[in-house]
Amino acid sequence: MATKVGVLGTGKVGDVLSNGFLKHGYEVMRGSRDPAKLSAWQLSVGSRSSTGTFEDAARFGEIVVLALKGTAAEATVKQLGSLLSGKVVIDTTNPIADTPPTKGILHYFTTLEDSLMERLQRLAPEARFVKAFNSVGNAAMVNPDFDGIQPTMFICGNDDGAKAQVQEVLVDFGWDWEDIGGVEGARAIEPICILWCAPGFNRGVWNHAYKVLRK
Repeated sequence: MATKVGVLGTGKVGDVLSNGFLKHGYEVMRGSRDPAKLSAWQLSVGSRSSTGTFEDAARFGEIVVLALKGTAAEATVKQLGSLLSGKVVIDTTNPIADTPPTKGILHYFTTLEDSLMERLQRLAPEARFVKAFNSVGNAAMVNPDFDGIQPTMFICGNDDGAKAQVQEVLVDFGWDWEDIGGVEGARAIEPICILWCAPGFNRGVWNHAYKVLRK
């Protein structure tokens, strides 16, 4: 039986990851505050897909994906409450502030002593959060093509079983991974988005990913 995935969010990251899960045999329900916004997407993908509210998608998913703006993540997790309890929650969010970048460097509303995922974990302590898909552009999230080289996805979270499930997703999606440990690892992973975006803002270069090399 196909694993059920609830994807929260109507943006491009939600589109790409939802289509990736469908491509690899998962069942997907996308959630929105206004499900009508997703009607065109559902018509375009057909079977094994459905749409509903955030609550509907959270109930549906064995895996729940937060594909939201960082500024909306805390309110959404608080709204869902116990619906996330026991669920594997893939957190793709970054704490990007509304302030424009300075010389190509994003501003965050967190500090290096905290992270957005730690805040989310505190709001939903029974959820099994795993940070992933936050450190690369959406064009390369599913089966990235870098001339045969698998880029590295950085992950972290407190639940080893949840991380193992996310690692299976990453294998399906064509990624290597590097486990940075518990939820505190998000303090290191979330700023990778700043590093990834800087070449884009400064030079218009957006077609890259990062690789951990081992000897």
